[in-house]
Amino acid sequence: MELFSRISEGSPVLNLSRLQLNGLDLDHVGEAQKRKIQQVYLTYNSLTLFPTSVCLLSNLEHLDLSNNSLTVVPEDITRLANLKSLVAKNNHLDETSFPKHFGSMQLESLNMSGNRFREIPGQFLKLCKLQSLSLGGNRLKGIPAEIGNLNRLEMLYLGGNMISSIPPELANLSCLRYLVLCDNCIQSIPPQLNRLHALLCLSLHNNLLTFLPREILSLVHLQELSLRGNPLVVRFIKDMTYDPPSLLELAGRTIKSRNLPYLPSYLPANLCHYLDMASKCPNPKCAGVYFDSCVRHIKFVDFCGKFRLPLMHYLCSPECSSPCSSNPQSDAESEDESTVPVDRLQRVLLG
Repeated sequence: MELFSRISEGSPVLNLSRLQLNGLDLDHVGEAQKRKIQQVYLTYNSLTLFPTSVCLLSNLEHLDLSNNSLTVVPEDITRLANLKSLVAKNNHLDETSFPKHFGSMQLESLNMSGNRFREIPGQFLKLCKLQSLSLGGNRLKGIPAEIGNLNRLEMLYLGGNMISSIPPELANLSCLRYLVLCDNCIQSIPPQLNRLHALLCLSLHNNLLTFLPREILSLVHLQELSLRGNPLVVRFIKDMTYDPPSLLELAGRTIKSRNLPYLPSYLPANLCHYLDMASKCPNPKCAGVYFDSCVRHIKFVDFCGKFRLPLMHYLCSPECSSPCSSNPQSDAESEDESTVPVDRLQRVLLG
């Protein structure tokens, strides 16, 4: 009776949480009454089967089924053409629980935290209007490259999983503002993430990071960078692994460093493209360039003599690296302190 009274009152919100429900029957509710309902809350009940009756609510925009024992989401859910937000935290759902055409829905927010996902379902990666995706506290071991297809995504929460790496395709999420990857097993950050120009918050605490790519300093809008609980190295380290450059690269370096002109009328298009891809050596005392062969170099950016952030950058040759030193302010590593604004360093180091 309480259910029908709430509907008859015309409230757009139907809250049936904490009632120990094991099912929901709306078959005898009138069509006019069903059209009034826009939000349904069925949290903290005893549901083991998805209540398909909610699929009769044609104007439903928000559905919360958190803290039940659901294992399957039926095909009927795709009938909810106006559904924008689906929350089903703390159930027993996994990557096999969703119907084939789930990806055709018009969802803007999807929260499946605290379930049993080992991988992100392919249907999720087809939700073209999705702005917020939460899959924290699952059993994810990786992030598929197709995550880059969610080009409207503004918030991605994947904390509390077993993720070991980040695909560079994540950098395709040009609208992303909040990226939460804390409490995983991540060992490195792809430098391509510097393309996330809208990013405000990057949570990386409690991972296995020992350095960050120097490109992270170009995230000019970043307001918070959480790094606590990582084995960030506390001494100056250099990785001198170096593959000698090929004859193609040596020729390309000569052309670029001597500013020799090259035109499509002189060279094949693929060689012109290759020359255009040259990267300038970041050592301010070197005017060289590199293409594929470079020296990985971990250094520390210092702030106020108290905070040090290990950053990865790439040099054109071993000769560009100064001898190993216990002094974190050696000549070869001082350039970033003078070229990066102090306020940006402070945000990165203290965020």
